[in-house]
Amino acid sequence: MTLLKKSTKIQFYTLMDAKIQTMDDDKVYLSKEGFSDLREKLGDLKTRRRIEIAQHLEFAKSLGDLSENAEYAEAKDEQMVNESEILKLEDLLARAEIISHTMTPEVRIGSTVFFERQGSRQQFVIVSKEEADPLKGKISHESPLGKAFLGRKKNEKILVSTPKGQQEYHIIDVG
Repeated sequence: MTLLKKSTKIQFYTLMDAKIQTMDDDKVYLSKEGFSDLREKLGDLKTRRRIEIAQHLEFAKSLGDLSENAEYAEAKDEQMVNESEILKLEDLLARAEIISHTMTPEVRIGSTVFFERQGSRQQFVIVSKEEADPLKGKISHESPLGKAFLGRKKNEKILVSTPKGQQEYHIIDVG
């Protein structure tokens, strides 16, 4: 893996798939829970996962000739992916700004939004893209829906463009 530093961006070039991932020096907004989860994942990658990969490498080495050893090549690929993920998480956590939820009248990152759409009452929490999980009611502030709700207040009605066309949302409450 090669690291190149250009002004405020770090680019990671992975030889395996020739994809380029760019990470800005911009802040990443995380909840305390999200920060803790990512830190835990990083710890797991640095300890348990590295040990598993080292064991896989040792086993692959025991099979003989490394130049034609698919098991060894696979283990080296696993190692590269793991180390890339570690770098990504370290960068993300270094740029993290933990958001403390405060009650405000308008929707912000960390707000729980209670709304009505097509007669159905629902809720979700506005979070960063790193914490987003729509199935758990967490949507990114960078998503079209998240962007549409940011800065809005209780009792506002908004129109959001979706793949199914314009959808109207009525904000019932902001928590």
